[in-house]
Amino acid sequence: MRATHKTQLLGRSFYARDGRVVAPELLNKLLVRGRRVGRIVEVEAYCGAEDPASHAYRGRSRRNATMFGPPGHLYVYFTYGMHHCANVVCGREGEATAVLLRALEVVDGLDEMRAAYPGLRRDRDLCRGPARLCRALDMDRGLDGADLVTGDRGLVVADDGTPPPAHPGVGRRVGISAAIDLPWRFTVAGSPALSRPA
Repeated sequence: MRATHKTQLLGRSFYARDGRVVAPELLNKLLVRGRRVGRIVEVEAYCGAEDPASHAYRGRSRRNATMFGPPGHLYVYFTYGMHHCANVVCGREGEATAVLLRALEVVDGLDEMRAAYPGLRRDRDLCRGPARLCRALDMDRGLDGADLVTGDRGLVVADDGTPPPAHPGVGRRVGISAAIDLPWRFTVAGSPALSRPA
Protein backbone atom coordinates (compact mmCIF):
# COMPACT_ATOMS: atom_id res chain seq x y z
CA MET A 1 0.00 0.00 0.00
CA ARG A 2 1.25 3.45 -0.85
CA ALA A 3 0.35 6.65 0.91
CA THR A 4 -2.67 8.37 -0.64
CA HIS A 5 -4.55 11.56 0.10
CA LYS A 6 -6.30 9.57 2.84
CA THR A 7 -3.36 7.66 4.33
CA GLN A 8 0.23 8.40 5.22
CA LEU A 9 2.99 5.91 5.93
CA LEU A 10 4.78 6.28 9.24
CA GLY A 11 8.35 7.56 9.05
CA ARG A 12 11.43 6.10 10.71
CA SER A 13 11.33 8.74 13.45
CA PHE A 14 7.94 7.46 14.62
CA TYR A 15 9.50 4.13 15.55
CA ALA A 16 12.81 5.52 16.85
CA ARG A 17 11.42 6.05 20.35
CA ASP A 18 10.89 4.01 23.50
CA GLY A 19 8.52 1.14 22.79
CA ARG A 20 6.34 2.17 25.71
CA VAL A 21 5.76 5.49 23.95
CA VAL A 22 5.28 4.00 20.49
CA ALA A 23 2.89 1.26 21.62
CA PRO A 24 -0.17 3.39 22.54
CA GLU A 25 0.44 5.60 19.51
CA LEU A 26 0.21 2.56 17.21
CA LEU A 27 -3.39 2.06 18.30
CA ASN A 28 -5.84 2.86 15.47
CA LYS A 29 -3.08 2.81 12.85
CA LEU A 30 -3.58 0.47 9.88
CA LEU A 31 -1.50 -2.65 9.26
CA VAL A 32 -1.55 -3.20 5.51
CA ARG A 33 -0.49 -6.27 3.52
CA GLY A 34 -1.80 -6.04 -0.04
CA ARG A 35 -5.59 -6.01 0.09
CA ARG A 36 -5.61 -7.18 3.70
CA VAL A 37 -5.95 -4.23 6.07
CA GLY A 38 -6.55 -4.22 9.81
CA ARG A 39 -6.81 -1.47 12.39
CA ILE A 40 -4.44 -2.04 15.32
CA VAL A 41 -6.45 -2.28 18.56
CA GLU A 42 -4.13 -4.12 20.94
CA VAL A 43 -0.36 -4.04 21.46
CA GLU A 44 2.29 -4.82 24.08
CA ALA A 45 5.66 -3.15 24.67
CA TYR A 46 8.84 -5.19 25.30
CA CYS A 47 11.96 -3.38 26.47
CA GLY A 48 15.10 -5.36 25.70
CA ALA A 49 17.74 -5.78 28.39
CA GLU A 50 15.58 -4.21 31.13
CA ASP A 51 12.63 -6.52 30.51
CA PRO A 52 12.84 -10.19 31.62
CA ALA A 53 9.86 -11.01 29.37
CA SER A 54 11.63 -9.75 26.24
CA HIS A 55 13.27 -12.12 23.76
CA ALA A 56 16.26 -9.74 23.87
CA TYR A 57 16.73 -9.86 27.65
CA ARG A 58 19.69 -12.27 27.47
CA GLY A 59 21.29 -10.63 24.45
CA ARG A 60 21.41 -11.05 20.72
CA SER A 61 20.80 -14.41 19.05
CA ARG A 62 20.08 -15.68 15.58
CA ARG A 63 16.37 -15.73 16.40
CA ASN A 64 16.07 -12.19 17.76
CA ALA A 65 18.70 -10.38 15.65
CA THR A 66 16.09 -8.17 13.97
CA MET A 67 15.18 -6.66 17.35
CA PHE A 68 18.69 -5.22 17.59
CA GLY A 69 18.52 -3.61 14.17
CA PRO A 70 17.19 -0.23 13.10
CA PRO A 71 13.69 0.87 14.11
CA GLY A 72 10.73 0.49 11.79
CA HIS A 73 11.41 -3.13 10.88
CA LEU A 74 9.30 -6.18 11.64
CA TYR A 75 10.48 -8.90 14.01
CA VAL A 76 8.61 -12.16 13.39
CA TYR A 77 9.14 -15.26 15.50
CA PHE A 78 7.76 -18.80 15.55
CA THR A 79 6.42 -20.15 18.83
CA TYR A 80 4.91 -23.33 20.28
CA GLY A 81 5.87 -25.11 17.08
CA MET A 82 2.82 -23.78 15.26
CA HIS A 83 2.31 -19.99 15.55
CA HIS A 84 3.94 -16.83 14.26
CA CYS A 85 3.88 -13.50 16.12
CA ALA A 86 4.90 -10.09 14.78
CA ASN A 87 6.56 -7.15 16.51
CA VAL A 88 7.46 -3.63 15.41
CA VAL A 89 11.09 -2.79 16.26
CA CYS A 90 11.44 0.51 18.15
CA GLY A 91 14.06 2.67 19.84
CA ARG A 92 17.63 3.16 18.73
CA GLU A 93 19.57 0.49 16.89
CA GLY A 94 20.99 -1.95 19.42
CA GLU A 95 18.36 -1.30 22.12
CA ALA A 96 16.16 -4.23 21.06
CA THR A 97 12.84 -2.75 22.11
CA ALA A 98 9.71 -3.79 20.25
CA VAL A 99 5.93 -3.69 20.22
CA LEU A 100 3.98 -6.93 19.81
CA LEU A 101 0.93 -6.63 17.56
CA ARG A 102 -1.82 -8.45 19.46
CA ALA A 103 -5.10 -7.69 17.67
CA LEU A 104 -6.65 -5.97 14.65
CA GLU A 105 -10.13 -5.01 13.54
CA VAL A 106 -10.59 -6.02 9.90
CA VAL A 107 -10.90 -3.03 7.55
CA ASP A 108 -10.42 -4.65 4.14
CA GLY A 109 -9.56 -8.01 2.60
CA LEU A 110 -12.17 -9.91 4.58
CA ASP A 111 -12.51 -12.67 1.98
CA GLU A 112 -8.75 -13.32 1.97
CA MET A 113 -8.68 -13.45 5.75
CA ARG A 114 -11.67 -15.79 5.87
CA ALA A 115 -9.86 -18.12 3.46
CA ALA A 116 -7.06 -18.41 6.02
CA TYR A 117 -9.63 -19.54 8.64
CA PRO A 118 -12.36 -21.48 6.79
CA GLY A 119 -13.88 -22.85 10.01
CA LEU A 120 -13.97 -19.64 12.02
CA ARG A 121 -17.52 -18.52 12.80
CA ARG A 122 -17.09 -14.86 13.69
CA ASP A 123 -15.23 -12.32 11.56
CA ARG A 124 -14.20 -10.36 14.64
CA ASP A 125 -12.08 -13.36 15.68
CA LEU A 126 -9.96 -13.38 12.50
CA CYS A 127 -7.25 -11.12 13.96
CA ARG A 128 -8.03 -11.61 17.64
CA GLY A 129 -4.65 -12.48 19.12
CA PRO A 130 -1.10 -12.29 17.74
CA ALA A 131 -1.06 -15.74 16.14
CA ARG A 132 -4.42 -15.33 14.39
CA LEU A 133 -3.40 -11.87 13.23
CA CYS A 134 -0.31 -13.30 11.53
CA ARG A 135 -2.23 -16.15 9.94
CA ALA A 136 -4.97 -13.85 8.63
CA LEU A 137 -2.40 -11.54 7.02
CA ASP A 138 -0.15 -14.42 5.85
CA MET A 139 2.78 -13.23 7.96
CA ASP A 140 5.56 -15.68 8.77
CA ARG A 141 9.32 -15.78 9.32
CA GLY A 142 9.81 -14.81 5.69
CA LEU A 143 8.76 -11.31 6.75
CA ASP A 144 11.27 -11.09 9.59
CA GLY A 145 13.27 -7.93 8.96
CA ALA A 146 10.71 -6.39 6.61
CA ASP A 147 11.00 -2.59 6.49
CA LEU A 148 7.66 -1.03 7.43
CA VAL A 149 8.86 2.41 6.34
CA THR A 150 9.82 1.53 2.76
CA GLY A 151 7.36 -1.36 2.39
CA ASP A 152 10.11 -3.46 0.81
CA ARG A 153 8.10 -6.67 1.29
CA GLY A 154 4.62 -5.30 0.77
CA LEU A 155 3.84 -4.66 4.43
CA VAL A 156 3.40 -1.20 5.97
CA VAL A 157 1.77 0.65 8.83
CA ALA A 158 -0.33 3.61 7.72
CA ASP A 159 -2.16 6.50 9.34
CA ASP A 160 -5.61 7.29 7.93
CA GLY A 161 -6.19 10.20 10.28
CA THR A 162 -7.87 8.20 13.04
CA PRO A 163 -6.13 9.29 16.25
CA PRO A 164 -5.08 6.86 18.97
CA PRO A 165 -7.51 6.78 21.88
CA ALA A 166 -7.11 9.66 24.32
CA HIS A 167 -7.44 7.16 27.15
CA PRO A 168 -6.29 3.72 25.98
CA GLY A 169 -6.87 0.65 28.04
CA VAL A 170 -3.71 -0.12 30.01
CA GLY A 171 -2.94 -3.41 31.71
CA ARG A 172 -0.65 -6.36 32.20
CA ARG A 173 0.81 -8.24 29.27
CA VAL A 174 -0.65 -11.62 28.34
CA GLY A 175 0.94 -15.07 28.21
CA ILE A 176 4.24 -14.31 29.94
CA SER A 177 5.77 -15.65 33.15
CA ALA A 178 8.25 -12.85 33.95
CA ALA A 179 7.67 -9.15 34.67
CA ILE A 180 3.96 -9.93 34.80
CA ASP A 181 3.03 -6.82 36.77
CA LEU A 182 4.30 -4.24 34.27
CA PRO A 183 1.39 -2.31 32.70
CA TRP A 184 2.71 -2.39 29.13
CA ARG A 185 -0.35 -3.70 27.31
CA PHE A 186 -2.39 -1.03 25.50
CA THR A 187 -5.81 -1.42 23.91
CA VAL A 188 -8.61 0.40 22.18
CA ALA A 189 -11.06 -0.17 24.99
CA GLY A 190 -14.34 -1.70 23.88
CA SER A 191 -13.04 -3.13 20.62
CA PRO A 192 -14.70 -6.51 19.90
CA ALA A 193 -11.41 -7.79 18.46
CA LEU A 194 -9.36 -7.63 21.68
CA SER A 195 -7.71 -10.90 22.61
CA ARG A 196 -8.54 -10.20 26.26
CA PRO A 197 -10.76 -7.56 27.87
CA ALA A 198 -9.08 -4.22 28.47
